[in-house]
Amino acid sequence: MKFKNALNQTYNNIKQSMPILLGVILLITTAIPTEYYKKIFSGNFIFDSLIGAAIGSIAAGNPITSYVIGGELLAEGISLIAVTAFILTWVTVGMVQLPAEILMLGKRFAITRNILAFISAIIIAILTVLTLRFLT
Repeated sequence: MKFKNALNQTYNNIKQSMPILLGVILLITTAIPTEYYKKIFSGNFIFDSLIGAAIGSIAAGNPITSYVIGGELLAEGISLIAVTAFILTWVTVGMVQLPAEILMLGKRFAITRNILAFISAIIIAILTVLTLRFLT
């Protein structure tokens, strides 16, 4: 019985997520020209991580869509460091949710947490890419 309920819940979650995922994929692959990505991301290690983190911070969302977006960005030729920083900040930094976070947790805590998450995301992105380069 529990398995059947879990299966139904999973099916319903996937059914609700599909329009969002398809919309995100269509937006990235068709609405925004590839040349635009090339103008924003230069291939510079530091700047790409900063830009990816900034975009992820502003466009905050859930992890599932960030993986889809990240995969599409990698397919468009965006550097791994920019995509990694984007995914990390997409999930951990929330400029969109900041007013609610300030209301619930206090201004000082919310701002400090977001700043630390932003800086940490850049550091983690750089360390992740360096580790992958070292291992391969």
